[in-house]
Order: sequence, then structure tokens, then C-alpha cells
Amino acid sequence: MDTSRADAVLRGLADLGLSQMLVCDPLSIWWLTGYHTEPFERFLGLLVTRDPASGAARGTLFANRLFPDPEGAADEVVTFSDTDDPVPLVASRVDADARLGVDKALEARWLLPLMEAGAGNGWALASRAVDEARSIKSPREQKLMRAASLVNDEAMGWLASQVRVGVSEREIAEGLLAQYRRLGAEGHSFSPIVSFGANAADPHHEPDDTTLRPGDMVLFDVGCRRRRYCSDMTRTFFTAAPTRRQLTVYDAVRRANEAAEALVAPGVTFAHIDRCARAVIEEAGFGPNFTHRLGHQIGLVDHEPGDVSATHDEPVRPGQCFSIEPGVYLPGEMGVRIEDLVIVTKDGCEVINSYPKSPLVLDV
Repeated sequence: MDTSRADAVLRGLADLGLSQMLVCDPLSIWWLTGYHTEPFERFLGLLVTRDPASGAARGTLFANRLFPDPEGAADEVVTFSDTDDPVPLVASRVDADARLGVDKALEARWLLPLMEAGAGNGWALASRAVDEARSIKSPREQKLMRAASLVNDEAMGWLASQVRVGVSEREIAEGLLAQYRRLGAEGHSFSPIVSFGANAADPHHEPDDTTLRPGDMVLFDVGCRRRRYCSDMTRTFFTAAPTRRQLTVYDAVRRANEAAEALVAPGVTFAHIDRCARAVIEEAGFGPNFTHRLGHQIGLVDHEPGDVSATHDEPVRPGQCFSIEPGVYLPGEMGVRIEDLVIVTKDGCEVINSYPKSPLVLDV
């Protein structure tokens, strides 16, 4: 088990008044131990505590014998078969005199029997302790995030090259997976968004059989997963000389994106960053058409807890990685979104996408 990561979780638990936690999210278990399996309907859990004698972080992993061999993944590995009930095994290792923190991945079919078995004298949702620890990316994790975004930059160039009159959104979206794999990624970090013309006014439009018509604007919101870490980027293109209105909308979104990125630094709140971008779009006259939060944190999954929104008043911290993605959506007409990922540094931020944001007219 990675003791530095476990210590970070335990510090978060202490802030919640807890001394022990059962982690059941497979990605969080991998992050803490280096061991990964998808349990499906079977139980998988990691009990994180401190050794009462040494005070060191201690992990007990509970895994079905059908899973890959977990030997060495934690201080203690407890295995069981399909005919065994894992609940007593967990309950026997929990401090029954202390509250037990659990994460949001623990299903009720395991939670309720554990409660009935007296595993702990109280219960608390403690996902925040793991989420906060995972939020701060180590130098190695930051390197992996940059590498995934580099693949995404290259993939965006490929996407732009596929745009031609008569091609469908679905055709382009379905070809992206093979391109990601050619570039060294394992797959998508989320279902790609490919939107032509007025379809881009739906922020989460699903690619369909809409074909490109001359003059349509094109929006790509895509991300890959490389060595477990995710990327996410949005660019909007023109396919003909843009009208004054199209350029006005595009310019407002681009300036909002760049103003927010220039503001990111330790101590600045997520809410302040959101307000900064929103103010630019409001000043341009499109405030009601910016209909979502400015961004989200990202790492092992595309959307990690801790959004960039008007309601998130916590300051950003070095090592956090999140998206800056303002947008303007005009139903029946167009949608424009420009998105980068940033990593917070000690005195500002690093934008880890390099694909151009200047207005680009594709040759279709």
C-alpha cells in the first residue's frame, strides 16, 4: 500500500472525526494499493486504519479468490470464496468501538449487513477523505495527465481533418477510438461529443446521423484514457468564413476561457474563477446562454468531485487538475465551447492543452 497516499486519506478522516474507513471504489483501491480488479457483484474492500502500536497507516484488503492475486497489495490480505460471507470477515477487523467511514461505492447490500453485524459503533459517508487526497496530483500523476492531454491534442487535429461536407457526426465519432489507440491511449475517457451546426446548442449532444452542411460550425468535446489517466478538451471550428455574430460569440467564449486560466493560482477560489469567466460572457450579452458550471476536476475519471462553480468556495491548491470550459448555447442557431485542462502550480497554473484556440476555418 502507498503509505503517503494512505496518510493523506487518514488526515482527511481525522478532519471528519474518524479513524477508520472502508474503501470500495476499485479505482481508489488501485490508487492506494496498486491492485486493480473490477468486482462486479462480488465484494471488494480496503480497510484503512492506523496501527495502534506504531501509528503507521495500515491497510487490510478483502478480495475474492477468483480475483487476480492481491498478494502484497496491503499489510493484510483476506481472501474468501463465493460460498463465504465476507461481512463477518470485515466486521472482525473493524474497531467496533469507533465509527466507520465508508465511501459512496459501498452498495446497500453490503452496507446494511455490516451495520447489522456491528462493524463500528456508528457510520459516516467519508468519500471526501479519499476525494480530497486524490485531488492533489503527484508529480508522476501530473506527468501522466500531460501525456494524456498530448494525445488529445493530436487527436483533435485528426478530428478536424475528418470534417467534410456530407460526413455524419456518428462517422467521425466512431472513428476516434481507433485513432486514440494508434496514438497510444487505451480508449475514451467519456463518450465523444461531435456536434454540427445547431446541434452544438445542446452542451451534451450525442453524435447522430446529422451530416455536415456548408457553413456549419463544428464542436468536438473529446477525451482519452492513457495509462489510467484521463484527458478532456473542447474546440469549436468554422467551415466557412464566420459571420460577425458567430465571431462575436466565439470571441466571448475564448476570452472567458483565457481570463479564467490567467486567474488560476493557489488561494483563488473555484467560485471566483467561475465568476471571472461568467463576467466576460455576461458583458458580451450572452450570460443566460452560459448554462453550466465552468469546469470539473479530472484524474482517474473524467469528472472527479470538486467542481469549478459559483457554489464551490474552497481555494484551489497546487497539484489540482481541472477543466476551464465556458460556453454559449443559442438554441436553433449555434453552440460554442472552448475547454482546456489546467494543473495548479505554486504561483499560477499550467495549461496542458496546446491545440490552437484562435478561430480556425476548416477546408471542407
